[in-house]
Amino acid sequence: MSPWEEPARPPFPRFGLLGWALVGLRGITMGTVVFGGLALLLLVRLVERPLFGMDRPVTPWITQGVCRAALAILGLRVAARGAALTGRGAVVANHSSWLDIFVLNSRKNIYFVSKAEVAGWPGIGWLARATGTVFIKRDRREAKAQTLLFEERLMHGHRLLFFPEGTSTDGRRVLPFKTTLFAAFFSERLEHAMQMQALSVIYHAPKGAPPEFYGWWGDMDFGSSLLRMLGTWRHGRVDLIYHPPVRVDDFPNRKSLAVHLEEQVRAGHSSALI
Repeated sequence: MSPWEEPARPPFPRFGLLGWALVGLRGITMGTVVFGGLALLLLVRLVERPLFGMDRPVTPWITQGVCRAALAILGLRVAARGAALTGRGAVVANHSSWLDIFVLNSRKNIYFVSKAEVAGWPGIGWLARATGTVFIKRDRREAKAQTLLFEERLMHGHRLLFFPEGTSTDGRRVLPFKTTLFAAFFSERLEHAMQMQALSVIYHAPKGAPPEFYGWWGDMDFGSSLLRMLGTWRHGRVDLIYHPPVRVDDFPNRKSLAVHLEEQVRAGHSSALI
């Protein structure tokens, strides 16, 4: 059962002739950019991996460029406030849509932490694996293995980003953070070297559209959401609010750290919705 009262699902999008033409034009262009970029990334990785191993000095810039191009094709503007995290650490954000992947990758070189099932999804799973996504199982019994995996990636300078809500919403609220993944940052190798940053992501619907226009929640299918994005003539915008980073060792445990970061995300989200 959903942890929040879900609004009604939007109907399957309906377009006129010009609307479907826009869907086709944007879809072909965006598909060419995304999968062409994926092919380029895999080719570069063939050279990058033998030379640098887990380090990725080149391919994240390809990901960032592809995501910026995809958003430009859609016409979805991104406005950012605050300074993004530098140095070793991780970012936590609220989760509203599959568009978060493009929006957040377009601003900084990051590596997502995702549930393990995503790795097997057609299309999205391929992209996630190629771009270095960290796949985890939300199971307390996996905590030690996840800690070791996080340690390895973070010690190589990878900035991880995860969504502690554990699910996506309609974009109008922030759900309570689950604290399990925060435990990994209190390991002996990481605790005194890591920072964490809260990031509020706020979608503003196009003029005349319902406020939850960009949300992707519950059992909504990806196809109809994608068509809706492709067929919208004039999009709204996304606001990103980067909050001041905090040191992990300034907090006694994972719960206090999670509460602090949740409060930052929630405050930024609420203020931007006004």
